[in-house]
Amino acid sequence: VLSEESFRKVCRPFQVCIHRVRSCSSIRFIKSKYVCVFDKSALKFSHQQRLFRTSPVSCGQIVQFKLSDIGEGITEVTVKEWYIKEGDSVSQFDSICEVQSDKASVTITSRYDGIIRKLHYSIDDIAFVGKPLVDIEIDPSKGVSPEEDVVETPPMSHEEHTHQEIKGHKTLATPAVRRLAMENNIKLSEVVGTGKDNRILKEDILNYLAKQTGAILPPSPKAEIVPPVRRTETVPAAPKDRARRTPVPVSRPIAFSGKDRTEPVTGFQKAMVKTMSAALKIPHFGYSDEVDLTQLVQLREELKPLAEIRGVKLSFMPFFIKAASLGLLQYPILNASLDENCQNVTYKASHNIGVAMDTEQGLIVPNVKNVQVCSVFDIAVELNRLQSLGSAGQLGTSDLTGGTFTLSNIGTIGGTYAKPVILPPEVAIGALGKIQVLPRFNGKGEVFKAQIMNVSWSADHRVIDGATMARFSNLWKSYLENPATMLLDLK
Repeated sequence: VLSEESFRKVCRPFQVCIHRVRSCSSIRFIKSKYVCVFDKSALKFSHQQRLFRTSPVSCGQIVQFKLSDIGEGITEVTVKEWYIKEGDSVSQFDSICEVQSDKASVTITSRYDGIIRKLHYSIDDIAFVGKPLVDIEIDPSKGVSPEEDVVETPPMSHEEHTHQEIKGHKTLATPAVRRLAMENNIKLSEVVGTGKDNRILKEDILNYLAKQTGAILPPSPKAEIVPPVRRTETVPAAPKDRARRTPVPVSRPIAFSGKDRTEPVTGFQKAMVKTMSAALKIPHFGYSDEVDLTQLVQLREELKPLAEIRGVKLSFMPFFIKAASLGLLQYPILNASLDENCQNVTYKASHNIGVAMDTEQGLIVPNVKNVQVCSVFDIAVELNRLQSLGSAGQLGTSDLTGGTFTLSNIGTIGGTYAKPVILPPEVAIGALGKIQVLPRFNGKGEVFKAQIMNVSWSADHRVIDGATMARFSNLWKSYLENPATMLLDLK
C-alpha cells in the first residue's frame, strides 16, 4: 500500500496524465499521450482512509451518434428496426437502424468505424432529431468531429468485446429478413439470395440455417383431400323417430373476456391525421362521371405482352396518369397550390401525379415525377418501382413529397363512386372506381357490351369552379375513350 505522495513520485517519470480520480472507484485515463500500466496490487495506496483502485484501461473514445435532421421539418421518428446490437462493430455507411417518420421510412447509416456500446432507444420508441441515437466507441487516433459529444463510460473487459461484424456491402433484403438473420447470428454476405436481383428471401435464411444445423425444414401444410362419395354408395337413412326430433338450442350466457387496447398514433397514421385535419379547411366541390374503357381495354391487351418482354407490368394506371397530365396542360389551375393566407396561387410547372396505395403500414401517396415529359411506358416503369418499395415499406421522402395532383385507384378494392379528400396543398384529386361490364347503347340504338368505369373528382372550390372541373373531366374522358387521340397531344 502506497501513500498518495509515494504514488505521485512513482508515476512522475512515466508522465501519466490522470484526468479524474474518484474516491472508492476506478481511475480513468482519458486522452493520455503516455499510459503507465501497473499491477493492481502495486497501485493501491492509502491516505486518510481513502483507497484508489485500478481497472482495465479502455483506450477508445465513446461518441454519441445523434439523429441528424432528415428534412421536411421532421422533428421525431419511430424506431422500426435495429440492424445492430450492443457489442457489434460497424464501419462507415453501415446501416444502423430504420426509422419511420410521418412521411417516409429512412435508413440511418453510421458515420464512424467502431463498436456499438449503447442503443438509446428500443423498437417502436420515439426518437428525436438532435438527440443521441447510439454510442459508438471509436479509435481516438482517427479523431472525432467537434459537434459530437465524447462520453466517458465504464471500461469493458476483453471478454465483453465479442461481437458479430456487419459488413458494408449492398445486400438486398427486407428489414424482416435482416432481423431474422441477426437473431440467428447469420451474416447476409454468406447467404445466396434466390429472389429478384439476388434479393435474400426469408426462405434463403431458413435454408441456410437448416444446412448449418442439419435440420430438415417441415413441408408447408396442405389441405387434406377427401375423395367424394360415389353415387353408387348410399347413405343409411336415419330412423324415423330420430328424424322427427327437432334439436332445441340450449341458451347459454355469452362470456366475453376481451379488453380495450389503447395504442399511440404513429407513422403514416399520424401523417394522415395531420393531413386530413388540414383538408377540413378546404371547401370541396364534387363531380362524377362514367367512362367507357372498351377501346382502352383492347389496347392494353395488345401492349401487355410487349411490356412483359421489357420486364414491366402494364396496368391501366399509366394511361389514366398520362391522360390526366395532358388535361393539366389545358387546365393548369388544377395543377396549382393556394397559400395559407389564400392570397396567391402557384402554378406548378411539373406534373408530379400522386397515386394512393394501400399498404400494411397504411395509406401512402407516392408520386410519379414530371409526368408531362414521360411516356406511358416510362410511367409504368416508375409505378412498378414505387409499388415494390411501398410493399416493402422502403419508400423514401423524395417519393412521398412534392405531389401536385393525385389519383386514387380505389376501384381495385371495390366500389364505383367515392368522395375523395384533397391532399393539401394540392387543389384537386380523382377517385377511380372498378371497371364493370355493362350494357350500353351505341349511336344506332343497338345494345352492346361496354367496359364502364366511374370517376369521382374533388376540387378546391376557392380557386376551381364547377365548369372548369367538368371541362377537364370531359377532356380526360375523351383521351381514355379514344386512346389514339392521345398521340396528337403527346410531347
